[in-house]
Amino acid sequence: QVQLAESGGGLVQPGGSLRLSCSASGTYSSTYNMRWFRQAPGNQREWVAGINSEYSPNYADSVKGRFTISRDNAKSTVYLQMNNLKVEDTAVYYCNALRGVADYWGKGTLVTVSS
Repeated sequence: QVQLAESGGGLVQPGGSLRLSCSASGTYSSTYNMRWFRQAPGNQREWVAGINSEYSPNYADSVKGRFTISRDNAKSTVYLQMNNLKVEDTAVYYCNALRGVADYWGKGTLVTVSS
């Protein structure tokens, strides 16, 4: 089993920045593909960004150029740096670890972008 714990959410004004962290434990290893998803009130969960075991990142079009995903395997931690935040980025952000049929989720951290 892999346990994931997100942190770093909060309230920020439009145009501001936040960095989310996802700390992994248990049977986690650097071979997992790591992803961030988000779910806004009344919406379905959507994929935001991913990074594979070879550190190759990819992003949803809605966040490309504003968000950066990274991983520190020595710390078993994945980050999501979010810049130039918009009101529409408001959501609960979830960390996901995926390897084959192994699929683990954190409990999420709330990001609110509001003036």
